[in-house]
Amino acid sequence: MLKKNVELFSFKYSVYSRIVRIVMLEKGIALETHEINPFAEDASANYIDIHPFNRVPAIRHGDFTLYETGAITQYLDEAFEGPSLQPETVVKRARMRQVISIVDSYGYWPLVRKVFSERVFNRAFRETTNEAVVSEGLEESAPVLAILENLASDSGYIAATSYSLADAHLVPMIDYFLMAPEGTNMFQSYPKLVRWWNCVKERPSTIATRPFLTSEKP
Repeated sequence: MLKKNVELFSFKYSVYSRIVRIVMLEKGIALETHEINPFAEDASANYIDIHPFNRVPAIRHGDFTLYETGAITQYLDEAFEGPSLQPETVVKRARMRQVISIVDSYGYWPLVRKVFSERVFNRAFRETTNEAVVSEGLEESAPVLAILENLASDSGYIAATSYSLADAHLVPMIDYFLMAPEGTNMFQSYPKLVRWWNCVKERPSTIATRPFLTSEKP
């Protein structure tokens, strides 16, 4: 079992960086964080050697480097001691991976990039809100939430009877979505998701990784 600290290359507002940080906290993994802004024009040229697409997150564990969030979280769960974040049965592991794929493929863009970014992030940083994009994001979020509602476990977790990588994957996106008043209102229509959120929102890993949004402009 590998024991060295993990270096995490992340961006403080990135939901995918937060997913990895959540998993690290759930596993009790010591980490050293390097802040990388993938949107900056002067991003470090050296970072390309770690992530050739200049995105976050990425990790370095000794001589081993890895990027892509799903690969990172599974590696962290399997390479380190601590509570397993993958269900024991093949059926529940398949459901976990299905939820993660749904969130990545269909949830991230409307929940985060359209609703949260336009309604919350732009306001925090004194940027103009595009109301048409917010409305579009809400419309596109509804079927995603409905599907997650149907797939949610009766245990209070999203894909299994205990906390899994799927929960860690969904938390940052729903947390951002709920920062928008319209997101909070819509979310109340999905009682199983509300129960899930009530189950995970006070976990130390959720609280400790929540970003503080503030404008850096004078």
